[in-house]
Amino acid sequence: MTHENDLNKIAQQIKTSMTEFLAQTTLEPNDIFVLGCSTSEIQGQKIGKHSNLELGRIIVKTLRSILDPLGVHLAVQGCEHLNRALVIEKRVAKDHDLEIVTVVPTLHAGGAAQVAAFEQFTEPVEVEHLVAKAGMDIGDTAIGMHVRFVQIPVRTSITEIGKAHVTFLSSRPKLIGGERARYRLEDLNQTTGPLA
Repeated sequence: MTHENDLNKIAQQIKTSMTEFLAQTTLEPNDIFVLGCSTSEIQGQKIGKHSNLELGRIIVKTLRSILDPLGVHLAVQGCEHLNRALVIEKRVAKDHDLEIVTVVPTLHAGGAAQVAAFEQFTEPVEVEHLVAKAGMDIGDTAIGMHVRFVQIPVRTSITEIGKAHVTFLSSRPKLIGGERARYRLEDLNQTTGPLA
């Protein structure tokens, strides 16, 4: 059982780090934000060995309280036993043309945050893969496979949630072309003259 003060501290760490993250990146309505979370690591234990549903619930609830008002969709990555499949709302999966798979997470196959998402989402489903705009990795769960190229690490003053290392990823569109390429709209006038 996790002490209420511990849960409140975790919630505050999530809020602080997310506030700082959002000040450094741009999330728009209908974007997907992926959470990778080891509640075992938060407690200072080995990943996958001490899943804690109370922690999963407070983390998912706190993130939804921040992302929902922005119109940003939360996807919760599962553990390796589910091949890192993700829980997401069914309507979001359909809107983004994601392939839905049949599985229900448990504490030791999916993890506490996935179980919490299944409890809290309106119509949760699992998908094998998606391409999120950004994400938060609590406990080094390796979310990079679900964040689009080009990924950008974002630093905040919160480097740990509980005892787990925390990493944020944002992303940007790829820069393409060679030495003649330009990347800002203002550059168009310099190369072609004034627009008609």
